Amino acid sequence: MIEKKGQPLLEIQIEEGDAHTLFRPLGELDAYTVGSLREALARLAGTSRLLIDLSKVPFMDSAALNALVRGIGRIREADGVVAVACSRPALTRLLQVTGFDDFVPITESVEEAEYVLAGEGE
Repeated sequence: MIEKKGQPLLEIQIEEGDAHTLFRPLGELDAYTVGSLREALARLAGTSRLLIDLSKVPFMDSAALNALVRGIGRIREADGVVAVACSRPALTRLLQVTGFDDFVPITESVEEAEYVLAGEGE
């Protein structure tokens, strides 16, 4: 967990399940926290099915978006499948405007993303 003056800025939860791995950042994804994001995604490079839940991310800057795209790219290069759940309209809009949704499916809920992951590879 990254803290600034005793306040947590970013926590990353990773839950290994039978069907997929859940990656859930909690906090802002920006130039200050991007290193932790990169490191966490690098550790998951061999994951076959990754669900990224952005519902607890109030803000993402271009550095974090770049790290997210690169991390997902590594997973996909290893034949992994990724889906993103994002219930925050402003963040979803950012992902759509940048073309991120052409690269990775984005859903509004974790349940919808699980359905997308379950359909991949069938």
